[in-house]
Amino acid sequence: MSDEILGDRRTALEDQFFQRESERLRKQLHEKQERAEGIRALAEASGLDDEAILGLLIEKNIGPATFAAFSLVPLIEVAWADGKLEKQEREAVMRAAEVGGVVQGTPAYELLTTWLDHSPEAALLLAWESFTKALCETLPEEKANDLQETVLGRARTVADAAGGFLGLTTKISREEQEMLERLARAFP
Repeated sequence: MSDEILGDRRTALEDQFFQRESERLRKQLHEKQERAEGIRALAEASGLDDEAILGLLIEKNIGPATFAAFSLVPLIEVAWADGKLEKQEREAVMRAAEVGGVVQGTPAYELLTTWLDHSPEAALLLAWESFTKALCETLPEEKANDLQETVLGRARTVADAAGGFLGLTTKISREEQEMLERLARAFP
């Protein structure tokens, strides 16, 4: 009788172990799927294709909406740096936003068009700078540098858009150059 009881309990123990192990494996699979979906969505929203950077951003709970705000603020700040928004700057902002996955009908697009119509308050830039510094402190230096290159490259495109004579030469205004330098200081 004791062998039978032992056998029953052994079976119950094994069943519990494998049930818990199955649940753990199922949870791991679900987490991997969620992470892959998050990386895909963030890649679409950011225009980034470096999976290492995207993975690090996902680990920091930075999703498409946060990244959209993160990537749009520099564009807007450069565009408004000289106190006016020229047609070419507006078009450059819209092109850069589209490359970053900001499309018509999304909340990010609506916010962007509001910023294009009215310069955002100074608090937005301060919040962006604070967020950028904190984010870069959590990233490996190489990845922070890659992120800086992408974000500032898009902002520079906006600054270049309105410069020059008849669009033939590039001349960034003093205010735009100062804004680009300020944005760069938020990175390591």
